[in-house]
Amino acid sequence: MAQTSGSVTHYVRYAQGGKTSYGILDGETIQPIAGGLFGDHQPDGEPVALSAVKLRYPCEPSKVLCVGLNYKSHIGDRPTPKVPEIFYKPPTALLDPEGTILIPAGAKDVHYEAEFVIVVGKTAKAVSVEDAPNYIFGYTCGNDVSDRNWQNGTQGDKKDTQWWRAKGADTFGPLGPSIAVGLEDYGASRIQLRLNGEVKQSQLVSDLLFGPAQIVSHISHFVTLTPGDVIYTGTPGSTTAMKAGDLVEVEIEGIGILKNTVANG
Repeated sequence: MAQTSGSVTHYVRYAQGGKTSYGILDGETIQPIAGGLFGDHQPDGEPVALSAVKLRYPCEPSKVLCVGLNYKSHIGDRPTPKVPEIFYKPPTALLDPEGTILIPAGAKDVHYEAEFVIVVGKTAKAVSVEDAPNYIFGYTCGNDVSDRNWQNGTQGDKKDTQWWRAKGADTFGPLGPSIAVGLEDYGASRIQLRLNGEVKQSQLVSDLLFGPAQIVSHISHFVTLTPGDVIYTGTPGSTTAMKAGDLVEVEIEGIGILKNTVANG
């Protein structure tokens, strides 16, 4: 599990006793904080045991944006985008760490997609690439769960005109477990996905075609980003279908491991 380490601080959102709070993860304990995640905050009360709480997805975004075709290893023979290609997931797609990905009725080909996720820390409108890092709060792990049949019409069905359910169905956006703040050399981190313990995806974050600063700047010229918004930055390599009973793990060095099980909805 990710924790406070050197200059990197790991923030979590957690539920305990009917209350949801933010805190700083340090080993197996969480130091609660008061004052808000994105503004000034300070310790608030005694540390609590990680084992005594339920981790929630680590922030509450007004918008969940995603970048498509952002690793050459995932593009294959398709044309390389000239700018970041953006689409949305609804916030209702978000899923907690340890939560269950539900395969909806009629879904035939539901895939995992391990992703490095940007967490916005300040309102960003028309910011430059050079200034964009100042608007990024930190980074977390995500899984852009996608039904390829609804997305592409791969099994004889007519594909959806929009990806509203292919990528936006409930539970199709696992996120967490923590937000790493101060992870300066994020490009050196390896992103990896394991399905039932077997490595299925593995690549350095530095292989992104468009990095966080380019993505934030590009989006901000058309859509105002606000604190807590998250941006899934794309998945590497190839993906395969999941089935009920599977365990899916997205691990990014310096951030942590996002674990989710799979069941039929």
